Amino acid sequence: MNTLLEQTTFGERSQLLELRRPAAVDLFCGAGGMGLGFEQAGFDIVAAVEIDPIHCATHEFNFPYCPVICGDIRNVTAETLRSKSGLNETPVDVVFGGPPCQGFSMIGKRADNDPRNDLIMEFLRLASSLSPKYIVMENVKGLTLGKQQRYLDEIVAGFARVGFRPLLPWRVLNALDFGVPQERERLFLIAANEDLPLPEYPLPLTCRSRIDNPLFEMRCTPSVIEAIGDLPNADDFEELEHSDSVKVEYGDASEYALVLRGVIDDPCDCSYPRSYDPETLTSSLRTNHTPESRRRFAEARHGCAESVSRFLKLDPDGFCNTLRAGTASDRGAFTSPRPIHPVHPRCITVREAARLHSYPDWFRFHTTKWHGARQIGNSVPPLLARAVASSIIRALNIEPGKPTLSLPASDEALLRMNMQDACLYYGIPFDTIPRRTRNSERERKDR
Repeated sequence: MNTLLEQTTFGERSQLLELRRPAAVDLFCGAGGMGLGFEQAGFDIVAAVEIDPIHCATHEFNFPYCPVICGDIRNVTAETLRSKSGLNETPVDVVFGGPPCQGFSMIGKRADNDPRNDLIMEFLRLASSLSPKYIVMENVKGLTLGKQQRYLDEIVAGFARVGFRPLLPWRVLNALDFGVPQERERLFLIAANEDLPLPEYPLPLTCRSRIDNPLFEMRCTPSVIEAIGDLPNADDFEELEHSDSVKVEYGDASEYALVLRGVIDDPCDCSYPRSYDPETLTSSLRTNHTPESRRRFAEARHGCAESVSRFLKLDPDGFCNTLRAGTASDRGAFTSPRPIHPVHPRCITVREAARLHSYPDWFRFHTTKWHGARQIGNSVPPLLARAVASSIIRALNIEPGKPTLSLPASDEALLRMNMQDACLYYGIPFDTIPRRTRNSERERKDR
């Protein structure tokens, strides 16, 4: 349970945060990428559920006002969520989330009988039992293909059975169309309580007028180098061999980078300002590549896969390929390949991946590269989530406002917890998440 506000009710938190904003519940919240997008659109994340205590701790660090229920969603009811979060009888405007979807993934063999597929129905059960006005489900594009689409049809029918009208046809949205410098296609399904009007799926930036979107010119999707080119080279700092943060000076920056650094204002961002040190580069632990790997990385062509590692070398003037999470500890703990930096002969850092995912620089991740990269790869890019959330805000007929309250910095110990520490902190069994397995092949730092 979130220790900062565990004794407060939602009404008390509303006064503390000067809220009076629509209330959102985040299921399968992970580190909070989708939650951040909804907060930026004008929602307050009043409760979150996540089974992985490492992710819970990271979420608590970044959303200090939001109680996190650490546990299996199959054991969570609407009553327990409302009670533990202090929400009680407060109405919920939207429930959103991305149930684990590896059984439908386009990477590897898709499996109808993967038990994780059932979590989609558990999401629908808990979401509908909270009686929100709207529900938003996010998932992999693979769910829309071939025989997997039959399962999607069952989900659509499930929404209708619990009194929600799905907005059909569902949409596969590409983050690249919403100002994120990354090719990333995700399925979205929005549903409304049967008594409420349906919203609309967001249109790509190129389909909007400059009047409707004042950030059109600034967010005409940045290139890789515009997203990360101002970040100093992590290899220039010895401190980053054993720490993920260091004081730095930044280089010339694009408008996209300046917004993520908080140097210039984003008029469409209605999230709470966070207190952080803008001169400290975070989430940038170095990777110790061998000289041979560095040679190969340097010689690799931009936009092509390096011949041995098969890592993609990013094109500075292009966009990033889909950043993936790899496998969880109970499925081998394989690290998903990180792209090669377009300028330096190394893989990108967690912070560089976060920039390519549209996370602001105040947002922190677990200090290890494995957890940090997984938290990004598993998440919805905030700008994509914001576009979807803004469609719900419009359906609610709400004009979102920008908060003035700056949330205090959280305890960085939350970002350094190992699994045992995190399980103890949240009071859950040590075997809730199976232990990470290792072998020499899997643990090589590069190829």
